[in-house]
Amino acid sequence: MIRVLVVDDSVVVRRLIVDSLTGAPGIEVVGTAANGLLAQAKIDQLKPDAITMDIEMPQMDGIAAVRELRKRHKLVPVIMFSTLSAAGASATLEALAAGATDYVTKPSNVGSIAESIAAVREQLVPKIHALAGRRTPGAGPRPGAGPAAKRPGLGPPPGIRPAAPGRPGVLAGRPAAPAAPVRPARRLAHGRIDIIAIGSSTGGPDALTKVLHALPTDLPVPIVVTQHMPPVFTRMFAERLDRSTPLRVVEAAEGMELLAGTVYIAPGDKHLVLQRRNNATLTQLSGAPPENSCRPAVDVMFRSVAALYGASSYAAVLTGMGYDGRGGAKVLRDAGAEILAQDEASSVVWGMPGAVVGAGLADEVAPLGKIASALIQRVQVGRAPRATAVTR
Repeated sequence: MIRVLVVDDSVVVRRLIVDSLTGAPGIEVVGTAANGLLAQAKIDQLKPDAITMDIEMPQMDGIAAVRELRKRHKLVPVIMFSTLSAAGASATLEALAAGATDYVTKPSNVGSIAESIAAVREQLVPKIHALAGRRTPGAGPRPGAGPAAKRPGLGPPPGIRPAAPGRPGVLAGRPAAPAAPVRPARRLAHGRIDIIAIGSSTGGPDALTKVLHALPTDLPVPIVVTQHMPPVFTRMFAERLDRSTPLRVVEAAEGMELLAGTVYIAPGDKHLVLQRRNNATLTQLSGAPPENSCRPAVDVMFRSVAALYGASSYAAVLTGMGYDGRGGAKVLRDAGAEILAQDEASSVVWGMPGAVVGAGLADEVAPLGKIASALIQRVQVGRAPRATAVTR
């Protein structure tokens, strides 16, 4: 049973969250707190497996509470409860930088309490199970782990180049779809790479920040990114990355030309696709139906990259729930592209990368700390050496 502590200064919101979790299989609300200060004592007393945390609270707000919590409790998942606004997005990203694990958004434009409860339950329950399920007694084998993970001493699946171990003790989650047999290793052409495509979800903001921090300003290719986020959040995230990383980072808009050394993040509620016009590659935003319950979807972006770039593209699938990116990775791989997946140990949830690895689509599996180096080394092939990882 996953023990959850609910922290919010609003009685109404606390009740909303408690009601949304009541009756959810494997979840028990063990307590509530009206602010971050009261939550600290309850955390020590109740020892929850997961915490939902409001942002704006008296005495100690959610961001300060997360910072204090991380001094003593490194692994307990904290899910922020945020509003769909610029202020809410900015504060949520600050909380994630402070050590929060993930977030859900408060219901808006719903017609009844019952609809609000259902909306919160739909977002919150899967995340609690993915983030905290493996930490509880009797949870069984490591979720998302393949046969090698169940049998100590075995290396990665056949056909996967081993990488250095990732950070130990980080939470992992279960891929949302069954894994297919791993394909045998293939001989790679190692031709010139002209674009990098990255997909991520839960844990992605922190992972992307770390990867982009370590890339050089003179990276000779553009990067397109789909991170599962709602509108407003993607714009604020792009602006935050643009201020703090060496590369130029923008939220993709209609008709932007892809330029080397620039990162284009798919906007919330729009798929990012690419189109060729004369000698330029331009961004295009699509309101097509969600795929894998996601818009933007990694699969849509990956297919578009495969269609235009084929074997000259390089894709990375980072931490995230579900299996978005697996179908697109197959299209990329069939077109001759190479696929890099984040390893289980360094992933917050090994759903998306685990699905790619389990389907035999990953040419390399690497811990988060090695992702940037892998990207840099690959784009140097066929070019004069110049790019080196930024040490911070």
